[in-house]
Amino acid sequence: MPLDVRTILMLAEIPGIGPQRLKALLNHFADPRSILSAPVRELASVGGMDRRSAGAIAQFNAGSGGEEIARRVDRQLAELDRVGGRVVTLHDEEYPSNLRRIYDPPPLLFVRGSLSERDDLGIAVVGTRSPTEYGVELAAQLAGDLAAGGLTIVSGLARGVDTAAHQAALAASSRTLAVIGSGIDVIYPPENASIAEKIVESGALLSECGMGARPEAANFPRRNRIISGIAIATLVVETAIDGGAMITANMAFDQDRELFCVPSPVHAGGKSGTNLLIKQGKAMLVESAEDILAELAPRLRTLSRHPPLEPPQAELTFFERQVYDVLEDTPMHIDLIIERSRSRTSDVLVQLLSLEFKGVIRQLPGKMFARV
Repeated sequence: MPLDVRTILMLAEIPGIGPQRLKALLNHFADPRSILSAPVRELASVGGMDRRSAGAIAQFNAGSGGEEIARRVDRQLAELDRVGGRVVTLHDEEYPSNLRRIYDPPPLLFVRGSLSERDDLGIAVVGTRSPTEYGVELAAQLAGDLAAGGLTIVSGLARGVDTAAHQAALAASSRTLAVIGSGIDVIYPPENASIAEKIVESGALLSECGMGARPEAANFPRRNRIISGIAIATLVVETAIDGGAMITANMAFDQDRELFCVPSPVHAGGKSGTNLLIKQGKAMLVESAEDILAELAPRLRTLSRHPPLEPPQAELTFFERQVYDVLEDTPMHIDLIIERSRSRTSDVLVQLLSLEFKGVIRQLPGKMFARV
């Protein structure tokens, strides 16, 4: 781990040096290590700093609490190494470019997995932790179609809509990013630990919280600004008017990002937050992934710059092979697949779903399917 990252983590631990002051200091000084040796007068002259916070850095230099901070940071770095993670700072090339452009980007991110230029075309899919069966099905369908359309699916690994969105992206062999409100070594909810591991293999797990941080309520609103900030657009599927997804939606609106909502039934009761966002004129009403892809089409054209993902290898059953063999690299409508495979509709649907989960085909909007 480079010395400058260790220094940045130590600065972040000094009382009174929050994310905004840390960013200001890193922008002012070329080398993070020079911050620790700078005189109080120069530190206090940095935008957002004052003599009290500058004095806290001076006290650290004098050894007041410095040893304990250094020990805490070293423990974090050891845990980060144990889980195969790393720190990505605002000044690193791999820092998400969309996130860099929001009003208050986190100065550093703890990351497990890979960040890619593909993620510049990401969409956040968020919603309630306690969705209806309709909401789960809709979230999975939309996220799967959007992933098949080339978008990285961004969400928060929470129960409900988040989980459905991540699982759909994984089933489509697409990239997905999970932004969590705890340390990347503390998976919450714990039952999503296996999903988190799969996300690390085909995307990334991210947090601005330090290693070992618990999933405290105060962490989640700030986490939500990262979810919307990484993406070019946010899709909300089922949420209460006072739900956490409403925070993400309003942050996306404030960040001048596209906002899409699926309308809730008129008798939805408490899960009518999407209807409110549509009424307020903040969000575009959508009924399918096609609506979103059409709206984002100008940006999606840049996907052609990126090389295709390597096709996964998988063992196919006799019945899966019957359906797979009639498919082509170009999209094919399900009616034609049924006709060419000479199978019953129900059988074809089952095999298509199985092939999707094995990652050898992808589903596109309009009931179209193609080989990966």
